[in-house]
Amino acid sequence: MSREEIENLVINCIRTLSMDAVEKANSGHPGTAMALAPVTFKLWDKFITHNPSNPDWANRDRFILSAGHASMLLYSALLVNGYEITLDDIKKFRKLHSKCAGHPEYGMLKGIETTTGPLGQGASTTVGMAIAEKWLKSYFNKPGFDIVDYRIYSILSDGDMMEGITSEAASLAGHLGLGNIVWIYDDNKITIEGATDLAFTENVGKRFESYNWQVQTIEDANDLSGLENAITKAKEENSKPSLIIVKSHIAWGSPNMQDTSESHGAPLGEEEIRLTKEVYGWPDKDFYVPGEVEDYAKERETIGLKTEQAWKELFDEYSGKYPELAKEFELIQKGELPDGWDSDLPVFPADEKGVPTRKANNKVMNAIGSKVGWLLGGAADVGSSTNTYLSDTTSFLPGETEGRNFHFGIREHAMAAAVNGMALSNLRPYCSTYFVFSDYLKPSLRLSAIMELPVTYIFTHDSIGLGEDGPTHQPIEQLAALRATPNVDVIRPADANELSHLWKHVMSTTKTPSVLVLTRQNIPVIDRERYLPAEGALKGGYIIAEGEGDPEIILISTGSEVSICLNVFEKLKEEGINTRVVSLPCFNIFEKQPKKYRDMVLPPKVEKRLSVEAGATFGWERYVGNNGYGKAYGIDRFGESAPCNDVMNEFGFNAENIYKEAVNIISLK
Repeated sequence: MSREEIENLVINCIRTLSMDAVEKANSGHPGTAMALAPVTFKLWDKFITHNPSNPDWANRDRFILSAGHASMLLYSALLVNGYEITLDDIKKFRKLHSKCAGHPEYGMLKGIETTTGPLGQGASTTVGMAIAEKWLKSYFNKPGFDIVDYRIYSILSDGDMMEGITSEAASLAGHLGLGNIVWIYDDNKITIEGATDLAFTENVGKRFESYNWQVQTIEDANDLSGLENAITKAKEENSKPSLIIVKSHIAWGSPNMQDTSESHGAPLGEEEIRLTKEVYGWPDKDFYVPGEVEDYAKERETIGLKTEQAWKELFDEYSGKYPELAKEFELIQKGELPDGWDSDLPVFPADEKGVPTRKANNKVMNAIGSKVGWLLGGAADVGSSTNTYLSDTTSFLPGETEGRNFHFGIREHAMAAAVNGMALSNLRPYCSTYFVFSDYLKPSLRLSAIMELPVTYIFTHDSIGLGEDGPTHQPIEQLAALRATPNVDVIRPADANELSHLWKHVMSTTKTPSVLVLTRQNIPVIDRERYLPAEGALKGGYIIAEGEGDPEIILISTGSEVSICLNVFEKLKEEGINTRVVSLPCFNIFEKQPKKYRDMVLPPKVEKRLSVEAGATFGWERYVGNNGYGKAYGIDRFGESAPCNDVMNEFGFNAENIYKEAVNIISLK
């Protein structure tokens, strides 16, 4: 059989497997997989460097299906390329506990580089992957030793192109000159509602040219020669990212469904599948994989093994010449930290005047960053305000890719997607903005949680305490919203020392994103000779102040309001009222502690409780109860524009008012 005949067999196998899987599931998106099978084949056959036997090989090229709704395109491609996916897996497409979920889910199947489906996320994540490759290359490569040298390929849909996050990411990639990115845009002019010109008539190529991208157009997705030439040209362009616009026909080959919106997100039907297979010259068999395609998959495995083996030999030689760098490289790939990384964490002296936790955080970050060379990140244009610069390094800039300080611009959503890509490349990234603007990046943060990525989100200006900027900038509901998100550690430390200890948790976790919620205003550094040690914060919640005997009331708080509660504690103590103050910097960590510990901190028999937090009260009912004796004191309306102390007093966040609230609860019978 000729090479051309084998190519056609592989392409049509991708198409028909995709059609059959969607039909069996009675759900899915067959049209794009049918149209882009030639594009996907050409990418994997000619350009993507990979090893199916070791899908996590460090120097592999990355392929991201940003058009995640066409997930069967990826699953079929993995099968014909020799990955550990079976026909049985594909037959269970979209079924409970299947490896082949409705959209590609990172961690469920080797070869899925990132979770995609929310349009624009996959493409934007590639920017972080490309940044990581550039940084790793600058850090590790030496003359004659290109230990790091890979590219990131992605397929995008019309929907990806419409999403704002894609524009943010493309603008950043063009500015940075990320020549290791190749995006292939499937210009099929069809969306769920109909033709794209219902809502989308811009000139995408011109837009990307203005972003400093190389732009090429292929008129027919079936033109394998044209595709090869375009991708080759894209690889040769190292100073800017590349966009290849490929014009395709959705559901190509279907006599009645080609170029229709119906083929975007619904099964074709048994009769239409039979007719389409006739067009392809394909047997009328479900999930048919010819022997020649199986042989092709084995060939891909052999090529992959040889490719990685050559790299391993180079790396072994590199290890002999640069042992320390090689050790660091291996630590990064394993997701491990160097010995002694936490040996110089700062301890802050007691200080009634205090310090903003955003400023204390900078000292902690720099102590860690001096030991962990792959802690890196930046802010959405507010790094000087969020205090997230690392002092012992430079900035990552166009043509200067060795720095660890990043300037993401005012692109919060793309920033968060990019740090996901950096984390997927085994770096330890962080990103930062004002807490209220966590809303701008929430979908990307949610994917951090779904993918179990140890991304650190540093949000400052944590409450109405930021003052004069007023309601638009004062977070109210954000704490509750992020706490409601599964697998996110939302951390609001009471002072600088709690924060320093909690960074031990942040850096030690490998499967959970952390959110640090920090103050703009000064808050006291609590006197730990007078109150309990800050290391208790590592359990998410702990007793920070305790009277003698069983408490009559428990004050529970986070962040800057803990110091207010300590002042109230002292006043109640003078009156002979046994009081307990609990600092609860992270609900999620606290809930993971044994029940015995949680009940020790918050004894069920003590029903009189008052939580104090300058944010929405939603969620606090789990700790104050609903028996009539507990109360959540917070803010369930928007803020005011005024200096910090004026706003805090306006909403009653002072010792005098919280004392009155506590006395009212104590007086209940």
